Amino acid sequence: MSLSNSLGLLGRKVGMMRLFTDDGDAVPVTVVDVSNNRVTQIKSQETDGYVALQVTFGSRKASRVTKPQAGHLAKAGVEAGEIIREFRVTADTADQHKAGGVIAASSVFSVGQKVDVQGTSIGKGFAGTIKRHNMSSQRASHGNSRSHNVPGSIGMAQDPGRVFPGKRMTGHLGDVTKTTQNLDVFRIDEARQLLLIKGAIPGAKGGFVTVRPAIKAKPQAAEGAK
Repeated sequence: MSLSNSLGLLGRKVGMMRLFTDDGDAVPVTVVDVSNNRVTQIKSQETDGYVALQVTFGSRKASRVTKPQAGHLAKAGVEAGEIIREFRVTADTADQHKAGGVIAASSVFSVGQKVDVQGTSIGKGFAGTIKRHNMSSQRASHGNSRSHNVPGSIGMAQDPGRVFPGKRMTGHLGDVTKTTQNLDVFRIDEARQLLLIKGAIPGAKGGFVTVRPAIKAKPQAAEGAK
């Protein structure tokens, strides 16, 4: 759930490509499909204790939907989606939408806007300490014997004589929720409901992502201001 009190969109990472500016500069962009974001429920302060829009994205077979969820979606009159998320919004924003409505990309984002993109990073399985925590390896030659890419000593002296919990060591790398902040919306394809975001975003191709207005974006300085 977003706590930024701003509406976002759910989508699927299509892949990366590059676009060219009028000056001939190549800009790497990530294509995100945000088509058919449907409002499944509008939560109000009086009924639920907070104001939010519940949104679904994608398509799911009816046989894959539980009966409680099917009844919930039938009440809103929308097709079952693959993911459902909530966005906390203001009461004025909630009044602009209704259950069963579709949210267009251009109604939420604009070209040049800063956004935060959240997704599940690519899982890389069991990794060593050096790779998992982006550490520097030891010397590859000149007297170093069998200690090139290892973490080195991990324990303490006789006191306390143990390894503290939380020590950075080998283990599972990736497959965690990550958020990349302050990315630019480079272009919006309204016909196909695609967001072209400058730079890379978390996750593999085909993975689900959540795009929200950036919460740490600095306000644009006025022209002529020092």
